[in-house]
Amino acid sequence: MSQVNTITTSPIDGQRPGTSGLRKKTQVFSQPGYLENFVQSIFDTIGGLKGSTLVLGGDGRYFNRQAVQTVISMAAANGAARVLVGKGGILSTPAASLVIRKHKTAGGIILSASHNPGGPDGDFGIKYNVPAGGPAPESVTEAIYARTREIDRYQILEECHCDIDREGTVEIANTRVEIIDSVADYIALMRSIFDFAAIRELLTSGFKLHFDAMHAVTGPYALALFEDELGAPQGSVFNAVPLPDFGGGHPDPNPVHAKELMQAMMSPGGPDFGAASDGDGDRNLIVGRGIYVAPSDSLAVLVANAHLAPAYAGGLSGVARSMPTSQAADCVAEKLGIPVFETPTGWKFFGNLLDEGLVTICGEESAGTGSDHVREKDGLWAVLLWLNILAERRESVIDIMSAHWQQFGRNYYSRHDYENIDSDAAAGLISAVRDQLGQLPGQSFAGLRVVTADDFCYDDPVDGSTSRNQGIRVIMEDGSRIVMRLSGTGTEGATLRVYLEIFEPDPIKQHGDVQQVLAPLVAAAEEIARISTITGRTEPDTRT
Repeated sequence: MSQVNTITTSPIDGQRPGTSGLRKKTQVFSQPGYLENFVQSIFDTIGGLKGSTLVLGGDGRYFNRQAVQTVISMAAANGAARVLVGKGGILSTPAASLVIRKHKTAGGIILSASHNPGGPDGDFGIKYNVPAGGPAPESVTEAIYARTREIDRYQILEECHCDIDREGTVEIANTRVEIIDSVADYIALMRSIFDFAAIRELLTSGFKLHFDAMHAVTGPYALALFEDELGAPQGSVFNAVPLPDFGGGHPDPNPVHAKELMQAMMSPGGPDFGAASDGDGDRNLIVGRGIYVAPSDSLAVLVANAHLAPAYAGGLSGVARSMPTSQAADCVAEKLGIPVFETPTGWKFFGNLLDEGLVTICGEESAGTGSDHVREKDGLWAVLLWLNILAERRESVIDIMSAHWQQFGRNYYSRHDYENIDSDAAAGLISAVRDQLGQLPGQSFAGLRVVTADDFCYDDPVDGSTSRNQGIRVIMEDGSRIVMRLSGTGTEGATLRVYLEIFEPDPIKQHGDVQQVLAPLVAAAEEIARISTITGRTEPDTRT
């Protein structure tokens, strides 16, 4: 029998978790005691594991397998009754939420840095999801951080190793470790939401699907769903084998990093529908032949057409979006007569709304979309809802988008990312803009007159909590807006995100290059924030 060891340790600086958990370079997590300190801090914060069940899995990136063994050893040493582990240590983020909710566990640990690169020189991450299945709220993450600052010991079994590649149950000390196939549970849930017969008929009719799993966690799920269950031809899913370094690629589902998919979809005679998902399976990229669908537009189309899927045939209770996400979904919600909630960035802010039944569908501009079926955003769910809509409407993606804009108006929208900039410079830029917010209204920049400017503050309608400084908003006289915020998803430097949006209600004027339409807002943002002067960057690293 393995011996429980109590290891004396010291706090490690820099362990404050962000909106998506703790993310650091893999080499940082590989330091002796670093992962262990954070995991023990989670267990201590939630009141211990004695007699409880924990869900565990990750996206398969480098260091995932070692980390799984460490967490199993620590969970057993801390008295867990059961640990449910995805086979091979693999568990997509939405599937983890599903397993947590299905088995009514004490929560789960997800090992992932989401869309960040993997490998020995890449990134690693860890986050705790609460018993409701969603990311831990700020009150919990702050308590975990406080614990990491004072921790002096952790508990772990010595010489403990579990075979995680075979389904079944293993007894370790007094803990049952169950290696599970989460793919089957996930497919069963999707089958209860969507019209699989209609989607199967579409995919076997000559309709061409092109899904890029990006050598990330959704590969096994997508193969089982699209090819095995729904009859798409073999090869419809590519880059399907999860690899520790994601095949040397960047598992972020956007037009820049999903080059192979985009080239196929923009070629004459290319596939009818393309999609991709990210490292841990919670984000999505939607592409039609000859057209890229921006995440904010995708959210709006899904809200407008959700009734075509069986689970949403009775209508939606409401929709929620993160503040930087375009207001396209608001236009749809207004015509449907359902409420819209605007929250800070971070899926955890949707949790209370979903739990209270106030909303059915949620979305973020960073390619995250989901519904009340789990408490995480879900890339494959979004793809399946699109396929259900296509199966019912029998129109191309480009025709659906054109009809949508004619009915609801078009929100020209783009996100400009300035990546790995000096952290002090980025903080100084935001601070300088924040200091002048009161003086901006009434001024004109690049010919656009500011009517309001603020730093977004969110009052949670369910628990009454307040989240301040969630992003700077500058609203112009014509209703266009600029949003600026620093992202917490990177592991080096800082990422400045600038969001630009102009609404055009007239179908006759809904043409032209998005970046050209937004050019006046780009100029205004430069005048207001002096981005090039402060950061030294004359162009963003990516435009999406």
